[in-house]
Amino acid sequence: MSRLLNENGGTRYFFLGSSEGTLERLTAKVTTDYPNIEIAGTYSPPFKSEFSVNDSRKMIDAVNRAQANVLWVGMTAPKQENWIYRHKDQLYVNFIGAIGAVFDFYTGNIKRSHPLFLRHGLEWLPRLLQEPRRLYDRTLISAPKFMFMVLKQRLGLI
Repeated sequence: MSRLLNENGGTRYFFLGSSEGTLERLTAKVTTDYPNIEIAGTYSPPFKSEFSVNDSRKMIDAVNRAQANVLWVGMTAPKQENWIYRHKDQLYVNFIGAIGAVFDFYTGNIKRSHPLFLRHGLEWLPRLLQEPRRLYDRTLISAPKFMFMVLKQRLGLI
């Protein structure tokens, strides 16, 4: 997407999530790799399992003040999806993308899995083995529940 936007004259991005240091590296790398894309702003929210009303208000205000076209949200799943769902109608952007650890992958903070794992849809496996405490619930409990719900919906059972 960034390549196409850059080739077609650019746009304005806002990065929400991660640490200040990662956001600085991300801004520098995107600016270099995609010179027609303007970084309208960044915001590093507090590291919490849930955001307060005040936390969310600060994030919404920062995004809207920046007048970005695209909002990239790089938090953990499902926190980022839940936050976007709750606040999407208050955000004045054309597109919102929940991208998880992409900020860290793109800046080199976290190394991507071997291409063999990527080709077979198993990128999650090495990450689970590296961070089992953090990723166990999401990978082995939440993801199967989600897939089961999707299957039920596709079969017209819900």
